[in-house]
Amino acid sequence: MSKDIRPFTIDIPQAAVDELRDRLARTRWAADELPGAGWRYGVPTAALKALASYWAGDYDWRAQEARMNAYPQYVTEIDGVDLHFLHVRSPRQDAFPLILTHGWPGTFLEYLPVIDALSESFHLVIPSLPGFGFSGPTRESGWDVRRTAQAWVTLMDRLGYERYGAAGSDGGSMISPVMGALAPSAVAAVHVAQVFSYPSGDPAEFEGFGPEEYRRLAFMQRFVDEHSGFNKIQSTRPSTLAHALVDSPVGQLAWVLDPLRGFGDHPAEMEKDLDFDFILTVASLFWFSGNVGSSSRMHYEDAHRSIEDTPRGTVPTGVVVFANDFLSIRAFAERDHNIVHWSEFDRGGHFSGTDATDLVVEDLREFFAAYR
Repeated sequence: MSKDIRPFTIDIPQAAVDELRDRLARTRWAADELPGAGWRYGVPTAALKALASYWAGDYDWRAQEARMNAYPQYVTEIDGVDLHFLHVRSPRQDAFPLILTHGWPGTFLEYLPVIDALSESFHLVIPSLPGFGFSGPTRESGWDVRRTAQAWVTLMDRLGYERYGAAGSDGGSMISPVMGALAPSAVAAVHVAQVFSYPSGDPAEFEGFGPEEYRRLAFMQRFVDEHSGFNKIQSTRPSTLAHALVDSPVGQLAWVLDPLRGFGDHPAEMEKDLDFDFILTVASLFWFSGNVGSSSRMHYEDAHRSIEDTPRGTVPTGVVVFANDFLSIRAFAERDHNIVHWSEFDRGGHFSGTDATDLVVEDLREFFAAYR
């Protein structure tokens, strides 16, 4: 391994854990919530109080820390930023290298459940986005999709991988195809959980659309109308937001809880199956690292980049669509990418690595089998 790569272990000081619990105990709660509002206006107080109570009491950070530390972690400096990543080599010497990329408010944590199964046949590299968690903070502007994709290409080269696959969700669904465009001789294929392709304004694009396509268009509009507040703020005023979140653990928790709950139609079974430990570990990673401003800037940088600076790749691309996630429209995806594989599942949400682990593993194995 390169001398520029340093082993890393998560080891949050006990004083920081104690301070978190003290801050939680002194939370000033909103007292003007409308009765019966539910989630219509955002995160309701009752749901937030339940999570905060568990965070301050029975939640075991040390157990979660040990779970993450069970996998080899490293840090390496690329383009002026210390980048954190997991690197789990398969026992198979001929295993295919695969880099998995999360988005916001995701973290490398969402891919932990797939590691054991995938590492039977893949060498896995799972980085933290620049400015997220233990990567960073970033200290200059410009860390957009293209710059991150280039950093990932550099990382894979530094690890000695000459040919590999790239997969991801959310931000990772945008970064992975750009990796294919920047390094087509190295990136054999790309697999994404969403294709964020929208109508171009040409009415001819809707020819042949049926009820399902129009349902998905309605979903896109509903996302813009109801679920995109985080994007609007982080792409315009990320620093204003950061001042609030870095000072309030409950504020940080509320900010990540809303999207962690999901971007789909929120069926009742998803409500009762919310994983408190997963949600609170994500919130803890944001809280303990303090990289709130850096992570929030990701949306700003992408909103202010030139579209010409984000090349489209021609490498073979696979897409998986989960029932309670962003519902990609195949016609638009094929307009923008070289789609050779398309899977649809009747369950799973935006963080499918945690709530549809078996489906993620199955689809990645099936897709990349042709490119080994």
